Amino acid sequence: MPDTAAVVTGHSRGLGAAIAAELLARDVRVLGLARNDNRELAQRHGDKFTQLTLDLADLAALTRWLESDTFSRFLGECDLALLVNNAGVLEPLAPLQKQEPADVARAIAVNVGAALTFSAAFVAATNDVTDRRILHISSGAGRKAYAGWSVYCASKAALDQHARAVALDHTERLRVSAVAPGIIDTYMQDVIRASKVADVPNQPRFVELWREGQLQKPNEVARALVDFLLSDGFGSDPVSDLHRATA
Repeated sequence: MPDTAAVVTGHSRGLGAAIAAELLARDVRVLGLARNDNRELAQRHGDKFTQLTLDLADLAALTRWLESDTFSRFLGECDLALLVNNAGVLEPLAPLQKQEPADVARAIAVNVGAALTFSAAFVAATNDVTDRRILHISSGAGRKAYAGWSVYCASKAALDQHARAVALDHTERLRVSAVAPGIIDTYMQDVIRASKVADVPNQPRFVELWREGQLQKPNEVARALVDFLLSDGFGSDPVSDLHRATA
């Protein structure tokens, strides 16, 4: 494999932690960014793994950090540069009349603002890199509306449209895809199961999937995502479903 460096947002738990671990296992240098550290990855991977504690909802702080040379130095001398926009906020899970404006602002800042900001900074920092790829972790909720999910649905639809538009830019040596990974056994599923049916009418479906053991394991999804991200076919479709993309 060529010298490869990856930036992974939301690496401290769930799918982001699994993606970071999978990349590190393949000898990819990883820079993780999240509100919390991932001590396990730090202990296991030493110099191959760098992490920064940063609240991705604080776009002013994020912008200030990106103005330093840390981001560009990490990415600038590799042969293959990867950006995985994984960080996401599910809440508020409620109809519009019950949504707190501060919760809406935070979700959009993390799910959309940070992802688009990182994407622009990534392209600027990798101008001399031979191969660069952006993976947006999307969702079926970005392609089908669900009652009580309006903010999350809108934010994931925004990532899909961003990928489509960026692909039309034909930026040199850049591939991009927004990928829906399916239903995974992470903290987000805990949040959905704890929600009220009055606010989230499809909550019982997720409870049933959990009871029947039908939730995907994060490490298995991460393996398939990284396989796809590193494949020759990545970016051929700017919006894709993991199962369809890897079939």
